[in-house]
Amino acid sequence: MLSILTSQGFPKSIAMTILSELGDRTFCVAAILAMRYPRKSVLLGCLVSVIATTIISALLGWAAPTLLSEKWTHHITTLLFFGFGLRSLWEGFTEDDDDNEELEEVEKELEKDLKTSAAKSKAISKEDENLKKQHKPFLTRFVSPVFLKAFSLTFFGEWGDKSQLATIGLAADEDVFGVIMGGVLGQAICTVAAVLGGKSLASRISERLVTILGGFLFLAFGVQSLLSPS
Repeated sequence: MLSILTSQGFPKSIAMTILSELGDRTFCVAAILAMRYPRKSVLLGCLVSVIATTIISALLGWAAPTLLSEKWTHHITTLLFFGFGLRSLWEGFTEDDDDNEELEEVEKELEKDLKTSAAKSKAISKEDENLKKQHKPFLTRFVSPVFLKAFSLTFFGEWGDKSQLATIGLAADEDVFGVIMGGVLGQAICTVAAVLGGKSLASRISERLVTILGGFLFLAFGVQSLLSPS
């Protein structure tokens, strides 16, 4: 356990995850859902989702050297870090100063979804409602709909985003268990902060500043990876 915590993968994964997730789309989703639904269900759904995506991503990175040579995996990871770093800096320095753009976009989408669900509920008659209760979706028999909503929105929001791809690259180059533990801890910190802080916290986070800091961090990882032996 101590060797995992002292490996480079652990602190790298924590720092990368926090700077990638603070104020991003899934952070805003968790914050807004926590304002509308029971926080416990939202928190649990989001946490299970981010833990699952972190483990899947790390395992994909761990398996990469078996598909490609270790040398090529190292080179691809290095390019990935430089690419993410330059892209983040470009976005941070060139995009508008509206730090709440992501939050507003997510809020509009969730509001639209809520109105659509409400309209459908009004259109359902009492007989249909009773029939619906008798034939509930399989998963809702075991977990709450709020949990499923939080899980699905977070899972599909994380899939294919910058933090997931970076986790894959990091796990391909560092100790996979350290990357998993660091990623899970970083995701948990961000998720708990989003759920407890809600919209007020999400609106105060400077997405531009976090993006710029994340860009420099990715570049630092790229330089370190470039200088380390493949």
